[in-house]
Amino acid sequence: MSVEKNIELMRRWFKEVWNEGKTETIHELLAPDAVGVGELEDGRPVHGPAEFIPFVNRIRGAFPDVKIQIEDAFGAGDKVVLRWSATMTHRGDHLGMPATGRPVQMTGITIARILDNKIIEGWDSWDQLGMLKQIGLYEPALLKSA
Repeated sequence: MSVEKNIELMRRWFKEVWNEGKTETIHELLAPDAVGVGELEDGRPVHGPAEFIPFVNRIRGAFPDVKIQIEDAFGAGDKVVLRWSATMTHRGDHLGMPATGRPVQMTGITIARILDNKIIEGWDSWDQLGMLKQIGLYEPALLKSA
């Protein structure tokens, strides 16, 4: 596939999976043995649609109005890089706490490797701590000077 087609595939991924909540797109575009790194808070990789769909459902369950905007997209060979921003509101209890109704703005970068029209590897870097701070789930302790 050309770099342009790979970028188009990733734009479709973000539009349909994240903005529209279409889990059938995950089955269509994510290889069964794909590996994703950077999604889970404990650092474990996500394997294939069977593990990625619960992650999507958890995030969209907490933030059903999530909207991701692709700010930059480029690629080389079989890899695509996307810089994105997201806006959402904490309206569900899928993060282990009642919804706060607080708005969240965050940014992230995704790198994906594509083979035969399928995402086979992905690396995500996004501000999970910032998200938790914005909804009030994480309040850093004040540091006292010695």
